[in-house]
Amino acid sequence: MAVLARARRAVSAPVWFAPGRANLMGEHTDYNEGLVLPFALAQGVTATAVARSDRLLVVRSKQVPDDPVTVPLDSLQPGSVTGWAAYPAGVAWSLRTAGYLVPGASVDIDSDLPVGAGVSSSAALECSVALALCSLAGVSVPRRELAAIAKRAENDFVGAPTGIIDQSAALLCQAGHAMLLDCGTLAVTQVPFQPGRDGMAALIVDTRVPHALVDGEYASRRAECEAAARLLGVPALGLITDVRETERLTDPVLRRRARHVISDSARARAIATALLDTLAPDVYAFAGQLLTEGHMSLRDDFEVSWPEADLAVEVAIVAGALGAKMIGGGFGGSVLALVPASRLAAVRASLTEAFTRRGWTPPEFLNAVPSAAARRIA
Repeated sequence: MAVLARARRAVSAPVWFAPGRANLMGEHTDYNEGLVLPFALAQGVTATAVARSDRLLVVRSKQVPDDPVTVPLDSLQPGSVTGWAAYPAGVAWSLRTAGYLVPGASVDIDSDLPVGAGVSSSAALECSVALALCSLAGVSVPRRELAAIAKRAENDFVGAPTGIIDQSAALLCQAGHAMLLDCGTLAVTQVPFQPGRDGMAALIVDTRVPHALVDGEYASRRAECEAAARLLGVPALGLITDVRETERLTDPVLRRRARHVISDSARARAIATALLDTLAPDVYAFAGQLLTEGHMSLRDDFEVSWPEADLAVEVAIVAGALGAKMIGGGFGGSVLALVPASRLAAVRASLTEAFTRRGWTPPEFLNAVPSAAARRIA
């Protein structure tokens, strides 16, 4: 939230903000055309943009002490820009590829999201820059289309084979809600979710183990899912609703991968249904149970968890959390725990003590408040 305050004190140039996200349920289901249930965070990325008379894109970040990165817009191609600047450059390339004229621009980036923590800082960067560039160009791109443009930047320009969840959450979520997104049809259902109002907290535990989605493990999981779908005779695993279908797979690895995708989609739908039912009893206890089931599936069937996340889930539950799971692509990042407000201090203290006892860097914590989607703030 500090980034919002800094942006409001900045110059009169347009300032666009896009939030990070946490995911109640549905990890690795988005690129399988399954269901996801993310919500936007109060923290995010701002892009302050001013037009240039040349055909250059100049980007600088308060979080990166290096000199500004300057790239010629007309020669942008995948692989032509590396490092953090590949994300804003990829957005400019993707907008141009979609037929939108991108003007020369100087863009200043600021963020209060932890990088590599599984809260989608890259998509927040992409979406804030996309909105800033569209504003300078004087064009209004429908948000669903803009999400696809930002996703293409990450997939084809940066080289990370992610799905549509992060960009959709940044651009479409509503304050006080989680968003049930069918990644096959792109149908959206806004689901009331206000843990603070109900005496609960959605606690993000940054395990301080950074993840990188452009490595081989993430791509390998996607390839395994595609292979399982072919063997089951469907375009994507998310189209299957009966987890018993996975028993037809003779390869035990593919069977486990498919079982996770299908069951995680079902858990996303179940949590959304419970939250939408105003008469449902113990909805947070139910959701917490499914969070923990989701983590075990990610750990055992999809094999993308890591020791610090497994410990964080175990310790948080013993200390009073109703449930917890890793979030994001895995191999590092954060855990999301549903915690009664009365147990929040105890959970944080127990996690810090457990990490310290093992000689690990103590975790950092973020109270995740379901917040609004990307918007102009100045």
